[in-house]
Amino acid sequence: MASVLYQSIEMLSRDKGIEPEIVVGAVEDAIALATRKYYKTQENMRAEMDRETGEIRAYVYKTVVETPELVEDEINQISLEKARELAPEVEVGGELRFYKDTTPLGRIAAQMAKQVIFQKVREAERDTVFNEYNHRAGEVLTATVKRLEPMDVIFDLGKAEARMPKREQSRLEQFSVGERVRVVLLRVDRAAKGPQVIVSRAAPALVQSLFQSEVPEIYDGTVSIRAIAREAGERTKIAVMSRDKDVDPVGACVGMKGMRVQSIIRELRGEKIDIIEFSEEITTFAEKALQPAKVSRVSIVDLAEKQIEVIVDDTQLSLAIGKKGQNVRLAAKLLQWKIDIKSEEEKRQEVEQQMQAMSGGPTTPVEQISALGEQILEKLIAAGITTVEELADMTPEQLEEVPGIGEKTVEKISNAVREYFEQGAEQATRENSAATEDAEIAVSTEEGSMEKSSYVKTPEEILAEEAGTGEAEEIDDLSTEDLADAEDQDSESDAFSDADAREEAIELDNDTVDSLVNEAQEISDEGIDTDGHDRG
Repeated sequence: MASVLYQSIEMLSRDKGIEPEIVVGAVEDAIALATRKYYKTQENMRAEMDRETGEIRAYVYKTVVETPELVEDEINQISLEKARELAPEVEVGGELRFYKDTTPLGRIAAQMAKQVIFQKVREAERDTVFNEYNHRAGEVLTATVKRLEPMDVIFDLGKAEARMPKREQSRLEQFSVGERVRVVLLRVDRAAKGPQVIVSRAAPALVQSLFQSEVPEIYDGTVSIRAIAREAGERTKIAVMSRDKDVDPVGACVGMKGMRVQSIIRELRGEKIDIIEFSEEITTFAEKALQPAKVSRVSIVDLAEKQIEVIVDDTQLSLAIGKKGQNVRLAAKLLQWKIDIKSEEEKRQEVEQQMQAMSGGPTTPVEQISALGEQILEKLIAAGITTVEELADMTPEQLEEVPGIGEKTVEKISNAVREYFEQGAEQATRENSAATEDAEIAVSTEEGSMEKSSYVKTPEEILAEEAGTGEAEEIDDLSTEDLADAEDQDSESDAFSDADAREEAIELDNDTVDSLVNEAQEISDEGIDTDGHDRG
């Protein structure tokens, strides 16, 4: 019959899920260590427990070597000659035992033995947990909430405890102690304090397991899940495909009046789920992945880099991108392709810019925007942005993709570009205003000179200019014949001018000629009296 001590060891082994031999070995090691500490010796010490009586005996053992010259450690080795004096049957490599009395071991030795036993049991328990769960990564387990910590949730898996960090939790979920939930086993960490089982409620495998349990077509393989993209607590996109042409994969997952998918949504605490039919054609798959937005066209930009360009109507752009970019981000995860989404207007502007670039349009170096600073300019140039026009055409999302540029830097760049173009517009306005003022001054100067020539100059000055003298005083030196000759020359030059001839023809019409004749006659009559003599 087993002793009471051994029965207690068996009970402990069952509770901890470890083998009884491991606990027995821990007890023996603990007694050997306590005995060595009590006798203050460096000899090799072992202990043995009798399972029938429960007695534990400790002993020192020495290894037998052939000759005294080979003895390197006199405490733990003994020559064959001396060993045969104590035990004639001993051989080289054998051991001699010298038992130690364990009766004097007191409370301190017992406490030390207890600590050693607990340590050995914990190590054995950690090894058991690691071997039990290490190969089960990705498996969905049913766990019970054991306790709630400020950031983590501790679950009881039956044989071990599991920890769910904050990042693996859904923001929609709250737990209570004793609640049973399904979790995904992520990994087992061999930490310093032993292996920790890490579980998750945010992993896509949880959604896949829920669909397998709720949809018989998925369970039997008629409908297969090809891809899952999930943001826990927000939205999940799942792509399904049917192997039977008569089975609608989306309808099978939704169920009658949405009963199947609604049960999964309740399990996920109200998380939204988009079920999409999978397609081998990437362009078709992309159109469906971006639902509920309507896509105008999809084109492959780079097949090697897996990059596509999606064009949507201007009214569908915000819906295609989704709240904080969630819809297009989940679609990219689902497709495992990079998605560059643009509106029709953005695409048109891009084509115009490309045409302008091909035609050699004007470009301005980005260094002209001095308000950006050297560091930002270096980051932009390193990203291949070398012109102001290229920088102005970039969206905030494209700027955030540049390494080292965040939201605040994007705002600073936008303000700097806007100020640069405003300054350019103001300068152009000032130049136009200056040109207009110069033209007005020139016109006013010309008019002033014309007024001066018509109204300010005296008859003497006019006659002097016409006579070619240049000064009014020179007219006194001219004779009557000279003045007449000068007037005749002007008349001749005027006659040769077609424009002047036309003006004279227009001005001297019949009425004008008659009035001039009448006025001349009146003057002539006033200058002659009745007697026929001049009045003067």
